[in-house]
Amino acid sequence: MPSRRSGLAAGLITTTLLFATAAVGADKKYDPGASDTEIKIGQTIPHSGPGSLYGVLGRVGEAYFQMLNEKGGINGRKVTFLTRDDAYSAPKAVEATRRLVEQDEVLALYGSLGTAPQTAVHKYLNSKGVPQLLLNTGASKWNDPKHFKWTMAGLPLYPTEARILAKYVLSVKPNAKVAILYQNDDFGRDFLGPFKKVLADAGGHAKVVAEATYDLTDPTVDSQLINLSKSGADVFYNITTGKATSQSIRKVAELGWKPLQLLSAGSTGRSILEAAGLENAKGIVAISYIKDIGAAKYANDPDVMAFEALRKKYLPNVTPENSIAFAGYGQAVAMGEILRRCGDNLTRANVLKQASTLAGFRAPHMLPGVSYSYTPEDYTSIKTLYIQQFNGKDWIISDKPVSE
Repeated sequence: MPSRRSGLAAGLITTTLLFATAAVGADKKYDPGASDTEIKIGQTIPHSGPGSLYGVLGRVGEAYFQMLNEKGGINGRKVTFLTRDDAYSAPKAVEATRRLVEQDEVLALYGSLGTAPQTAVHKYLNSKGVPQLLLNTGASKWNDPKHFKWTMAGLPLYPTEARILAKYVLSVKPNAKVAILYQNDDFGRDFLGPFKKVLADAGGHAKVVAEATYDLTDPTVDSQLINLSKSGADVFYNITTGKATSQSIRKVAELGWKPLQLLSAGSTGRSILEAAGLENAKGIVAISYIKDIGAAKYANDPDVMAFEALRKKYLPNVTPENSIAFAGYGQAVAMGEILRRCGDNLTRANVLKQASTLAGFRAPHMLPGVSYSYTPEDYTSIKTLYIQQFNGKDWIISDKPVSE
């Protein structure tokens, strides 16, 4: 028979093991969308409709998390990633987002696209306490941790970009006369106000001499450009998107107007410039923070090579130089890093905590010296950017980054 002492020892060991097991279990915290085996996240983007070229963001996310799952997932958990089509429509974004939260019960959303669609679900997600992270929009409204702490942009905020461009103008043309064409909505005003304030605060001779607006429904912007060209401006700040950007670049050339042209970063895609005529776009200045995946100098870049391996295996129909896909890859890696940092505390509050302390993390699509800059008190996503200029064939990036 075992001795009384050995029986006590066995009991102590059993009790210790039970407490140890309970302690391990206590370290694991879950909200909807998380368990011992799974992490469920989602997004809404336009897989159809006029913005469908951005659908590749969702396909890249699916490929990246599939690759991670095949390697064991994140902290031993498989990631279920649900990318829903909102066709760049606010009502459809609301419907898809509610489905993700209330039916699919995702832990968090990331990488959703568009100022208007995401504005439509902004208050809803914050009232539910669901993280709305790494948004593919740079509207200034996303930097409001006091009132909307669950929402964070993934792109440089438009005011950040505007202030850097204004400082660039002051450095190269201190007596600049600026003409501005801007989209008549929150997007346009987010660029306009901060740019004008930097010029005004400089107290010098640079000033805005003419402004014009356009609506997305306008068939052309020709009349606006004709009037702006007569203003005597030697700088043209082009705050447009899509078709209007191509039209305006082409019209400036047709008019024989030769100002220094500034362009918002979201409108620098090759397809937009090609529609305008690459020669017409020569000399345009914009900001940059993403590696030009199609440029020869990045052919042996480890991050570009990793994306290329992913693309070849999972997305062979996506072209190797697709910069939207590459940016989507970088955001997926960033979201994976946020989840990795959560460890076994997979609550929505901890997901937000890890996202809001991501300062210093450089996603693979970012240029050297660029990283996320979030803090719990300031949701400015990226504060350091590069100036780039188009030479008629490629974008030439400045040697050193600049900060606002």
